[in-house]
Amino acid sequence: MPEPTKKDDGQPEVAPDSSDVPSENSVTSKEAKVATKDTEAKVTEAEAEAAVPTPAAEPPQPQPVVIVVTELEPVEGEVTDPQPIVTEPVENGHSEPEQTQPERSVQVIEVKEEEPSSSKTHVWSLGDGQPPEEIDKQTENPPLSTLLIEKPQSGSITVGGDITFIAKVEAKDLLRKPTVKWFKGKWMDLASKTGKHLQLKESFERLSKIHTFEMHIIKAKENYAGNYRCEVTYKDKFDSCSFDLEVKEVPEVSQSIDIRSAFKRSSEGQDDAGELDFSGLLKHREVKQEETPEVDVWEILKNARPDEYEKIAFTYGITDLRGLLKRLKKTKKEEKKSEAFAKRLEPAYQVDKGGKIRLIVDLADPTVELKWYKNGQEIRPTPKFIFEHKGTQRIMVINNCQMSDDAAYSVTAGEEKCTTELFVKELPVNIVKELEPVKTTVNERIELECEVSEEGAKVKWMKNGVEVPTGVRSRYRVKSEGTKHWLIIDDASKDDTGTYSLMATGGTSQAHVQVDLKPLKVLMDLQSVTVLLGQPLKLNCEIYPGNVPGRWYKNGQLVQPNDRISITHKTKNHSLDVESSTIHDAGDYTFVPEGYTQTLSAKVHIIDPPRVHLEALNVQDNTVTIVAGNKLRLEIPISGEPAPRVVWMKGERVILDTGSRVHAETFADHTCLTIDITEREDTGNYKIVLQNEAGEDTASVKVKVVDIPDPPEAPLVTEVGGDWCTMTWEPPRYDGGSPILGYFIERKKKQSSRWMRLNFDLCKETTFEPKKMIEGVPYEVRIFAVNAIGVSKPSEPSKPFIPLAVTSEPTMLVVDDVTDTTVTMKWRPPDTIGAAGLDGYQIEYCIEGTDDWIVANKELTEKTKYTITGLPVEAKILVRVKAINAAGASQPRTTQHSILVKEVIEPPKIRIPRHLKQTYIRKVGEVVNLVVPFVGKPRPKVTWLKEGQPIDPTISIRNSDCDSIMFIRKAERKHSGKYELSVQVENHIDTAMLDIQIVDLPGPPQAVKIEEIWGNNVALDWSPPKDSGNAPITGYTIQKADKKTMEWYTCVEHYHRTCITISDLVVGNEYFFRIYSENMVGLSEDATATKDSALIVKEGLHLKNPEYNDRDFTEPPRFTQPLINTFAIAGYNATLNCSVRANPRPKVVWMKNKITIIDDPRYRMFHNQGVCTLEIRKPSPFDGGVYTCKAVNDLGEAQVDCKLEVKVITQE
Repeated sequence: MPEPTKKDDGQPEVAPDSSDVPSENSVTSKEAKVATKDTEAKVTEAEAEAAVPTPAAEPPQPQPVVIVVTELEPVEGEVTDPQPIVTEPVENGHSEPEQTQPERSVQVIEVKEEEPSSSKTHVWSLGDGQPPEEIDKQTENPPLSTLLIEKPQSGSITVGGDITFIAKVEAKDLLRKPTVKWFKGKWMDLASKTGKHLQLKESFERLSKIHTFEMHIIKAKENYAGNYRCEVTYKDKFDSCSFDLEVKEVPEVSQSIDIRSAFKRSSEGQDDAGELDFSGLLKHREVKQEETPEVDVWEILKNARPDEYEKIAFTYGITDLRGLLKRLKKTKKEEKKSEAFAKRLEPAYQVDKGGKIRLIVDLADPTVELKWYKNGQEIRPTPKFIFEHKGTQRIMVINNCQMSDDAAYSVTAGEEKCTTELFVKELPVNIVKELEPVKTTVNERIELECEVSEEGAKVKWMKNGVEVPTGVRSRYRVKSEGTKHWLIIDDASKDDTGTYSLMATGGTSQAHVQVDLKPLKVLMDLQSVTVLLGQPLKLNCEIYPGNVPGRWYKNGQLVQPNDRISITHKTKNHSLDVESSTIHDAGDYTFVPEGYTQTLSAKVHIIDPPRVHLEALNVQDNTVTIVAGNKLRLEIPISGEPAPRVVWMKGERVILDTGSRVHAETFADHTCLTIDITEREDTGNYKIVLQNEAGEDTASVKVKVVDIPDPPEAPLVTEVGGDWCTMTWEPPRYDGGSPILGYFIERKKKQSSRWMRLNFDLCKETTFEPKKMIEGVPYEVRIFAVNAIGVSKPSEPSKPFIPLAVTSEPTMLVVDDVTDTTVTMKWRPPDTIGAAGLDGYQIEYCIEGTDDWIVANKELTEKTKYTITGLPVEAKILVRVKAINAAGASQPRTTQHSILVKEVIEPPKIRIPRHLKQTYIRKVGEVVNLVVPFVGKPRPKVTWLKEGQPIDPTISIRNSDCDSIMFIRKAERKHSGKYELSVQVENHIDTAMLDIQIVDLPGPPQAVKIEEIWGNNVALDWSPPKDSGNAPITGYTIQKADKKTMEWYTCVEHYHRTCITISDLVVGNEYFFRIYSENMVGLSEDATATKDSALIVKEGLHLKNPEYNDRDFTEPPRFTQPLINTFAIAGYNATLNCSVRANPRPKVVWMKNKITIIDDPRYRMFHNQGVCTLEIRKPSPFDGGVYTCKAVNDLGEAQVDCKLEVKVITQE
């Protein structure tokens, strides 16, 4: 934070920071850096603000001396190596002290003086408030130039001067003129600011092909200073360059002072070291005043480079180069030429202490009222301050200057003010008589005497390099008379040994003081004692000298007095009293006189009978309860001196300290029983016995080990329902020493390993009814017992059980048949069977008029038809049927009306199966098994005939009440023929005809011969086979064989005619041919071959190109595979497929519910090789409906439909 400064009207204001935008009557600053060999400093030059006259009522502020370094000429392109000039002090500079921390980097200093501007007369169009860039700011190196061949360079001008910046761009590789922009600061484009003070120009040299861009600044002002930037752009190329403009005023040169003496660093390392404090420097300088330097160091520094500052400072004795630079930071700009003062005060004056000084100003107007101020306070005429007038000169004389007169002085004339500083030199004080060494003993008086060269001089007494405290409560007294000074120690101690010194401004004197102890004598030594516990204890001894203090120690520990222990020292006697002794008071006591190595020792022994302190357990009835498995550690305090012998016992068994799980330990103030892992067997009474030479004591502790209960026995499932069951169990055999609070019940599916808790509130009873189970899934249950300790282990799982529900009642119970003693019933299965399935049915009947239901079937029947036998003739009965499964019997289905037990005649009727209404064909050797059902009551009479004759005995016939079966184990051709079946009931008869054909392989063809041979063709002819195999001949197979190899190759298969021409025979080969006949059974076993061979003779070839008619392949669309109704699962992709045939290729359109599907992301349509596919991505129930595939071409159109139903799978 910047430090507050004083305005001319006396009100404080905050000095602007060096980085703020310069404004009217503000302070501008630039940071600069200088590299030195041993130290590095960073300072900021503060440009002085113009002084504003203040009213007479307000005292003016003092103006200190300002050392200003200005830059002689700027070094373009660099900010790290400026060339400064050191000028002499200027007037009207003012700077408040400011603490700055030295930086640890090598820095360069650029300091300059500027004249304050009275006010802003004009604001340049470039924009007001652009802050000058700090010189020490780290500037990044710009990238290598790709366009600029000459960059603008930084420059420095005075106020009102002109300057031109030039940038050049080579145009050899450029097709058009590049774009150039000039900026001030970061963003201000100067193209819109051209005018009176700014001009932008550009030119082009055709020979050298160089574009030149110029920026002219005319009559520069102070706020024109700052950082500028030039940017060049051409297509994708870019280049830029930054440069600085410094606008300054020529500083006035003031009178010179000796900067070599002003900037010599203080040798005492005080806090103000490095400050430009002439008064401090004068205080510590030698008596001999330095002569005025013969050389002008300011002139040397003006013409030197910054890197030569350190060498020049070392040559001319300026050791505080940092102080010089730091002082420059606090200076202000020199005030402009005053209108009230013809001659102002010098920046600084110097006078010896006790001397006289004259401060002279020359007024331009002698009538102006003049006032003098010292540190802002108005000075009135006194014998010390005398005011004189000589013409236009006004003189203030200060007589007998003292250090209090070292101050800042100012004089006001009307509204103007000038300031100066007065530095009062103080002559050094020298040592006239040195200190003398002293050797003495404790309690003696010590006096150190020294004489200096000046009366009333201020000196400083030191001990071992540290200033001696001389306050009211200090052991040290300081006395002075004239030029003599004494340091007095009345009662010396050994700590007073050391080196004492007296420091004056002109030198230092020191001497060594040695304080030794007096010899110690023991008049009465300490005596060892034995004390009963609780009795008072007293230890005392006598030593000489009596005024020697001492300390008491017990077992090496310092004993401090308290309410129980008192320590007294009366002359030679030292005593320690304990009001009531405790066990802890026993030990070795030592008295150590302070400052001596000799000690006095004694032993104290405390006797106490043993005692067990069971009250420390803080348990009821001395009973300790612990959970099994935990570690038990009983710590019982004991007392007794000497330490008693401790024995732990459980019953008659002694517990040793070497036990593994149970062991006892004894310590100084307590005994401990430890059971690492407690078990149920550890429950019992434990006895403690203490013995020592003072007596015996016993005590008893009861240990109760509680545990979680044992797991209950496996539960029993007593009853099972559709989604529930009833379970019971017995309490656990062992409750863990704590009452059972309740039970937790868990269940799981048998095939699963994850148990699920059924109750979160404890079940107090030993029965429970689990619900919400899945029917048909096997379950297991288990039990946890809970007491105050915790939850037991789970019981063994119950036997697996399956929640099952009975089925619904059977449906559609009707009478199927009635005889004189039987009734046949039939029904359909229940609508709802459930997971338990269906084991069978139970049929019951009762005689009409009674309620006694009789079970008709002793064992369950799985069929849905049953015949009740043994019924009385013409009795009326009611019948009911129950469905039985593992869950029990369902509700019965009962006939609505009674049934009369009496047989009814039904004419016979043969129901020929469809496949027997046409010729029944089988191969020779196959099984023939024909079942022909029929109806009729009573049981019909069945008769079989073959073409009017009884059937062959090899044919087996089996008849029943409702059908007749013809069975032939191995069919032969003789079994072929027409069979007649007759069914007769009394006078009623019904017949049916069955045609059976047994077929076999055909015989070979007959009379195979070669009819004609021409070219490479052979014409064959043959006759059908003699035996057709009882089936029509379906074709022939012709084979050929070369006479050389006689390997047969098939030429034609399934040929229907009895003559053929074999072509493409090889010329020069001789062929034989053979033919197989074929019927529905297969090829004949043998073939008929030609007797003669056919030789193919080479002849002239005559090619006759056949004529072909182009085939018309066009056809309208026709679906060869339709769409199929489909079920899809919600969330899984579904596809619909069909195939279409058409030429030209048809356009395929898909529709849903007669609406065309267009650009819907849920559907994907494919058409490849006539296969049309519609893919529905992750369908939902809303995607169900009727889908249509329509194919259209120029010849017509066709379409197919299907229904899609989307099912949603519900999770359990």
